[in-house]
Amino acid sequence: MPLPHPEKSLFSAVSAALANFARWLEAYGETSWDHQSYYAGGYGGWAKSLYYRNKPLGTLAVAPMIFSEAFLPAGRRLFHKRIRFPIADAHYAMGYAFLHRASGERRHLERAVHFLEELKKSRCPGFHEYCWGYPFDWVTRNGVMKQGTPLITSTPYMYEAFLQVHQLISITPSDGDGGGARGGGMLPEPEKLKEVLASIVRHACTDIKDFPASERASSCSYNPYDKGGVVNASAYRAGMLTSASRVFGNDDYWKIAERNLWFVLESQNPDGSWPYAKDGVRDFVDHFHTCFVMKALAKIHTLTGHKPTLAALERGVKYYLANLFADDGLPRPFAVAPRLTVYKCELYDCAECINLCLLLRDRFPALGEKLEAVVAGILRDWIKPDGSFRSRRLLLGWDNVPMHRWAQSQMFRALAFYLSETKRLEKSPLHELSIGTLQPSASLA
Repeated sequence: MPLPHPEKSLFSAVSAALANFARWLEAYGETSWDHQSYYAGGYGGWAKSLYYRNKPLGTLAVAPMIFSEAFLPAGRRLFHKRIRFPIADAHYAMGYAFLHRASGERRHLERAVHFLEELKKSRCPGFHEYCWGYPFDWVTRNGVMKQGTPLITSTPYMYEAFLQVHQLISITPSDGDGGGARGGGMLPEPEKLKEVLASIVRHACTDIKDFPASERASSCSYNPYDKGGVVNASAYRAGMLTSASRVFGNDDYWKIAERNLWFVLESQNPDGSWPYAKDGVRDFVDHFHTCFVMKALAKIHTLTGHKPTLAALERGVKYYLANLFADDGLPRPFAVAPRLTVYKCELYDCAECINLCLLLRDRFPALGEKLEAVVAGILRDWIKPDGSFRSRRLLLGWDNVPMHRWAQSQMFRALAFYLSETKRLEKSPLHELSIGTLQPSASLA
């Protein structure tokens, strides 16, 4: 069935936005500042650590950074330097893979492979298997996670990126034209990518630990050293190992995934929401962590048809639509906030909303309507003249500092996913779309 005209209009606008963004990315480069730039340097890390130890003194110490974040976000440049973010590389790889799927153009697949090669370089040192974390010391209330500590909230994105490209390369002729793109047209052998996937899965099974939460449920550790309890961490691991059980035909992966899945299901609040953690302290409910949990559940339900998972999603979607959107129809950062926020809307929230709606609109039609509204809102207000995205809508004005991890790469992937899914549903000839040859849209400038 042909798509309705408004969605076709969005399709063209998204195509133009992605073409403009790809040009911006080539010019800007693959390193950037970050949301955590304020706290990744010496003073910022000390100030944040002091805040967790002594709130009155710590509040004074972090006040300059909070002020800068709210009123002069470009000031983050004073606290740290531009760096490369593995999680952004994974999102860019997936985004270009979606563009290849939508357009059939080999050069997009080669661009995706480029980001996978960068991921191979940035794997965590000191670990036998492939795994990834943050390229900075992350100060948390539980201590400092040192740079290069593997995180189960990061590594599954790399798994998805390698899996997505592996699947595309497996059906791509080895003697293609190459398109003159980076890498000289050479694509890796599918088995080489599958070896990386197998290594990632072994890491998730052995280095990440389980902690029983009930007779049928286990929480997993956030990294190889902590004690678990974070809901989205278990959701990520459950989703990845459910996929791996199918990819590798290994039921043992599903057995681990199922216990983590039950922890997520049992952690759901009666109102349908999920707290960040089941530790009696971090019980806030925010937008993108809610999306992380429900995205994992959506993928698990798609693969397994697990009925309790669908029931949890039904409750979760109802809560999500009622509590995590502002009056303008765009995502609210928090339903239950842990602290004062200095912004109205977050690019990261918008990207994850698009991803979630694409995964679940077939089961929950209201998410299809929300999808169109959020995509239209991004196209209308969030694209800068250079093609990059605004990072946050502040209480006054905008944070326009482009940050690959927060969330240029996530929005690029989300819109590419939207394009790919729209194209798939249309079943239109591939030659109608040529990303990168489209002209900038005047309405987006």
